[in-house]
Amino acid sequence: MSKSGLANRLYRGEAGLNLIGKRKLWFGVAGALILVALLSFGVNRFTLGIEFAGGNQFIVPASSGVTLNDAQDAVDKALADNNTEATALPATEVGRGGQTWYEIRTSVLDADKITAVKDQIAQQLGVQSSEINDSAVSAAWGKQVTERALLGLVIFVVLVMVYLVLRFEWRMSVAAVSSLLLNLVLTAGLYSLAKFEVTPATIIGFLTILGFALYDVVVVFDKVQENTRGITASSTTTYGEAANLAINQTLMRSINTGLVALLPVGGLLIAGLMGASTLADLGLVLFVGMAVAVYSSIFFATPVLVTLKEFEPRIQAHTKRVLARRAAIARGEVAPKKGEGAPAAARQPRQAAPEQASEVGALAGSAPKVGSRPTGAKRSGGSRGGRPGGNRPGGKRR
Repeated sequence: MSKSGLANRLYRGEAGLNLIGKRKLWFGVAGALILVALLSFGVNRFTLGIEFAGGNQFIVPASSGVTLNDAQDAVDKALADNNTEATALPATEVGRGGQTWYEIRTSVLDADKITAVKDQIAQQLGVQSSEINDSAVSAAWGKQVTERALLGLVIFVVLVMVYLVLRFEWRMSVAAVSSLLLNLVLTAGLYSLAKFEVTPATIIGFLTILGFALYDVVVVFDKVQENTRGITASSTTTYGEAANLAINQTLMRSINTGLVALLPVGGLLIAGLMGASTLADLGLVLFVGMAVAVYSSIFFATPVLVTLKEFEPRIQAHTKRVLARRAAIARGEVAPKKGEGAPAAARQPRQAAPEQASEVGALAGSAPKVGSRPTGAKRSGGSRGGRPGGNRPGGKRR
């Protein structure tokens, strides 16, 4: 592979991608995704699992040729025949102890209706009533879990802000928390669009991706802080350019970290979609959340930080000074420093004067051939290191 290829330049941090310069585009993409997520919240809402919405659950053994559709039809008919207002969610197939079972969840049933519904399901499917397991879950438990999860989220965000203020500065803290909130909104939006059930595993997944997202942002911000330390003393680089360099230097690390984390989580998601519903709930939220975390740490967190820093007076004055110097270099009023990245117009070679051009041409034309002796060579003379009389008339040569 060529050393100048994109992959190699990414590994060396020399890709030169202008991500900060296009931050309006990234903000627009993030805004559009947030809008889609909010619309999904209002239209699709969330499909709450039995643990949060409350209800009843019937587990039917898949025996005697009973199919998933048979179990679903039996529950629907039993609910209608017993004059209940409860509705059943789509049946799912689960495996327990090497045996297959069908799990059907319904909304809350009256206590006196549960036994009648269970007996009718057993009769229609041709199984014993004792073979059907039923359970009821109160919505109060789900409400308590939700309140504890929100409390944990608030505590986590507060601790993160305090840590980032002490470790970096308050602008980095705001940018990092904004990135975390973006992760939550986009992940929840996709969860709503996919109409997956919100279960306790979902809550665990949401809290897990926050830690992963924070790690990715801190890695990038640490490099930004290193590149921008004492930036106002420089007259060659703006804060945004130094931050953009930090993204390029950590870009491959972020991509590698994300891929390594997504591969096992993707396997978890595939296993869940093949039948293990609990794994699907956890796998989806982790997969989407980690992917969004990689995106937000590169395309959202650092651009937000640069935008906040550009409101700082000393950064504004520094940026004006750098741009003014570049304009002076472009006009030829100031000579660029060694290694200074001047604009393209300033890097164009200036045409040599006619005298210089003729001199260069003469020197080029008088270059001796290989192996030939120089003609008309003169020794350096006289008082500069030569022997007395070395070049004087009548002087003897030794």
